[in-house]
Amino acid sequence: MMKMKNFNKVAGAGAIVILLCCGIFVACKKSNAGGGSIPPVVTTDDGIKFEQSTDIFPNPERGFTKTYTTNTPLDPVSLNTFRVNLNTTLIVRVFYLSDFKNKAIDQAYLNFIQTDLNTIRNAGLKGVVRFAYTETDTDAPLAIVQQHMDQLKPVLEANKDVIAFVQAGFIGDYGEWHDSTNGLATPDNEKTILTKLLSVVPTDIMVQVRTPLQKQQVFGTAVAITAAQGYSGTDIARVGQHNDCFLSSTDDYGTYANVALEKQYVSNEALYVPVGGETCPPIGGYSSSCDQGRTQMKLLRWTYLNMDYYQPTLNGWKTSGCFDEFLRNLGYRLALVNAVLPAQAAVNGNLKLGINITNVGYAPLYNKKTTSIILKNTATGTYYEAPLTYDIRGIKPATTVKLDESVSLNGIPAGTYALYLRIADQAPGLKGRVEYAVRLANKDTWVVDNGGMNDLKSTLKIM
Repeated sequence: MMKMKNFNKVAGAGAIVILLCCGIFVACKKSNAGGGSIPPVVTTDDGIKFEQSTDIFPNPERGFTKTYTTNTPLDPVSLNTFRVNLNTTLIVRVFYLSDFKNKAIDQAYLNFIQTDLNTIRNAGLKGVVRFAYTETDTDAPLAIVQQHMDQLKPVLEANKDVIAFVQAGFIGDYGEWHDSTNGLATPDNEKTILTKLLSVVPTDIMVQVRTPLQKQQVFGTAVAITAAQGYSGTDIARVGQHNDCFLSSTDDYGTYANVALEKQYVSNEALYVPVGGETCPPIGGYSSSCDQGRTQMKLLRWTYLNMDYYQPTLNGWKTSGCFDEFLRNLGYRLALVNAVLPAQAAVNGNLKLGINITNVGYAPLYNKKTTSIILKNTATGTYYEAPLTYDIRGIKPATTVKLDESVSLNGIPAGTYALYLRIADQAPGLKGRVEYAVRLANKDTWVVDNGGMNDLKSTLKIM
């Protein structure tokens, strides 16, 4: 298992935006499904009220992960069971470049990487990807690392749809930025490697480094990024954290130099960049109890956690009854609160939305989604899609946001329509796949038709 050790360090050091407005074009497509029952029209001031669900279900890019570190192909049969059996949508895939420490990566290994990413895609999952050279031996010289990044750039670009995040990797044991035999674990070389990595990883994919101090040293500031910087695509706004000795000691085996200050820094940053990793054996009398796990995951806004390591900590949570709680709340957990929607609209008019959504999870979404209102003709089964302008990543933990927009109904014929909210992957090849759609945590709202939608329990009559 990946572990953290022997760090040499020096001490270093949301508001939510609600709403938007604008009319958007409407597209349509035909469904094989016929019309369904029409829910009653609600006309109270609060509109439709939705009940939250405590169900455990998989959602993209969050939750407990499976981790793979050997250079053997991923098993499609196993991966195909993860969503149903484990509620898992993410795997951590570490590719070891141990055979290429003094030469270019050969085509056979590049093909191996591509095959694994295809397996991830076919299983309806995403990967957290890391490249490393060794677990306990030598890494590669800086020039070789840079050469390998150039070779990996086309692979990363071609598979950006199924790469959730990239861990910085390359340096030292496990690619965890320590114990480099080639002098890579210095501030100057870390900056060179991270800057290069950010240039080869597609700009809409975020990268994670091992400690907050390492990010601070690379960018020359201990000030957390702000809302104005978040999702800007700049280098500093694309770098989060992976803590591979979480809940193991006061400083998590050297993850933190100034614990309180750096944890607050991570908490502030994690409104915009992801945090994840794995646990380690606790030392120094540290408690990895449910209370400590809950407190730290909320504070640090954890999105994913390895379910393969460290087993005594994970088993303790299962015995104590909090494992399912963490399974629900790692990452985002969005839920409808209420929706005020008109019962009627004019042909070629507008649909005015008033939909409140809350986030009861530990973190926001980090990867941009395509959010839209779906209108289904209850007589013909025809679907029409009205894209929304609101960026769903703005729904931060413990906040409620109102989707307050007007969408154009141009091109939609007169008739009666059931209304749905759809949050889909932005990649064209994944947009229509239900495995990559975001399910809201409400009772009796999830519909697997049309690539996965959330039922707004409302009908609109266009006249």
